[in-house]
Amino acid sequence: MAINWSASFDSSDKMRLTKLARSAQQGDTEAFLELIENIKGTLYRTARTILKDDEDCADALQETIIKAYQAISSLREPEHFRTWIYRILINECNTISRKKTRHSLPGTLPEPAVENLAYQDVELREAIDRLEEPLRLVVLLVYLEDMKIADAATVLGISEGAVKMRLQRSKTQLRAWLEPTWERRGNL
Repeated sequence: MAINWSASFDSSDKMRLTKLARSAQQGDTEAFLELIENIKGTLYRTARTILKDDEDCADALQETIIKAYQAISSLREPEHFRTWIYRILINECNTISRKKTRHSLPGTLPEPAVENLAYQDVELREAIDRLEEPLRLVVLLVYLEDMKIADAATVLGISEGAVKMRLQRSKTQLRAWLEPTWERRGNL
């Protein structure tokens, strides 16, 4: 069973989200709530990739939604709402991660998440989770969330070339980890 990790948005979805963002900018709370409803899954997956802990993810999402709601009127380009809110989320996740690093106990490891997925998909997801954060975030945004390279570069505050370089490094690392296992089982 193949997992579709992406939540791709077609042009009609993007136009609808842009329209909702414009309405939200003008004070329409229902439009803002609908925007959040449409992207909450992708926001959660992004937070989970960075933080690994459900409670921390919930905190990051809550803070992101509050900050986005308070600042929606300052959004310059409603068509880039997703990019804008991802940037807020990543900043919140990084803040939580920094605080947790300062207060964490040495030797404690987070419990791995157990999901009912096909074995190969679990291996792929675990391998992605093992990537260093900069590489993991690029893979998540471009491949799993179906974001364009230019948008991922904007969200991460790096150049498109840096995104491409990180994607290449990620693919090389994932291939090195997964190919030997998959070849032994004849899955390639």
